[in-house]
Amino acid sequence: MNAPLLTCAEPILLVGGGDSPGAQLAPLLARCGTRVAADGGAETLLQAGAVPDAVIGDLDSLSQSARAQIPGERVHHIAEQDSTDFDKCLRNIAAPLVFGTGFLGPRVDHQLAALTVLARRADRRCILVGEADAIALAPPQITLSLPVGLRFSLYPMGLVRGESTGLRWPLGGLDFTPAERAGTSNETSAETVSLRVDAPLMLIILPVRELPELARALLSAPDEWPARARG
Repeated sequence: MNAPLLTCAEPILLVGGGDSPGAQLAPLLARCGTRVAADGGAETLLQAGAVPDAVIGDLDSLSQSARAQIPGERVHHIAEQDSTDFDKCLRNIAAPLVFGTGFLGPRVDHQLAALTVLARRADRRCILVGEADAIALAPPQITLSLPVGLRFSLYPMGLVRGESTGLRWPLGGLDFTPAERAGTSNETSAETVSLRVDAPLMLIILPVRELPELARALLSAPDEWPARARG
């Protein structure tokens, strides 16, 4: 695998070309000192008063006026069309956590493509932030502190099994697949939720207000998935 284009010891913000709700973007800009744009996401950052530290993608959505405001050495053109700009970015970023906005709406096909990348790049810890939800791929094990009665949805991207505590409907003994069994609309039954899964294929979907706790739990998760062989 090639060396990443950007390496950072702190969580970073990655902005795509879709909707980035201001209520979520502003605190992420304040939290993340390093900001990366996926192609046309540079427009969103510039409008927010932030010059991207890097722009990565095929650059088919980056306007000439926006490009003129960004130092040339920060713009990384990846011409291949076999992957999305989100994939191009995630595989070229090395950071403990990536917060991604502008990838969950409004088009469903774009959302599905972004969720596929989360599973494909399971070694990259990333949270996609939307207007209503925060979504991340579950690491091998994770523990979260959450209010009782909170919506805690799980969605499999392939065959995956797991164990849980603190959920109204436990996962133990069940096979999850997209076509047969999902785990959406589960809810917390205790203030501590623990989850173990046997494959990098289970998405955690929480109300966006729980983004800080999801980020904390991902950063403190003891194990991580290995990178896939393909680059």
